[in-house]
Amino acid sequence: MTMAMMDQLNAQMKDAMKARDKQTLSTVRMLKAALQNKQIAKGEALTPAEEIAVMTTELKQRKESLAEFAAAGRDDLVTPLEAEIKVVEAYLPKQLDESAVADIVDQVIAEVGATGKGDFGKVMKALMPRVKGQADGALVNKLVKAKLG
Repeated sequence: MTMAMMDQLNAQMKDAMKARDKQTLSTVRMLKAALQNKQIAKGEALTPAEEIAVMTTELKQRKESLAEFAAAGRDDLVTPLEAEIKVVEAYLPKQLDESAVADIVDQVIAEVGATGKGDFGKVMKALMPRVKGQADGALVNKLVKAKLG
């Protein structure tokens, strides 16, 4: 694991301890554990791309939980989860907005010569490495389906 991300997490953990910010401290500890577990499973240091993949997974899990809690009317769980999401997002590259993703989708469709729904897999295969960690997979999927319609 590159020390840069772990150093960032350790620094944020110390700041959270000094500020007695239990919410941030808890979230940072979970993120550190997720990275360490992935490194142990791999048996060697994680690449920056693998670290981002772990953080993306953590973010996705929290967003899914947030949607479920909001739908169930559990506002008592929504607010802390929103705070956790902000902490996780700080460790990810800036997310592309929908119009930026749509532009990349158009470029890839033109590059691979996609003409219809049958080319969906070909487009996704070329597209996902370009937006990995920068765009939600569900959004990408929706845009590609709409463009190939």
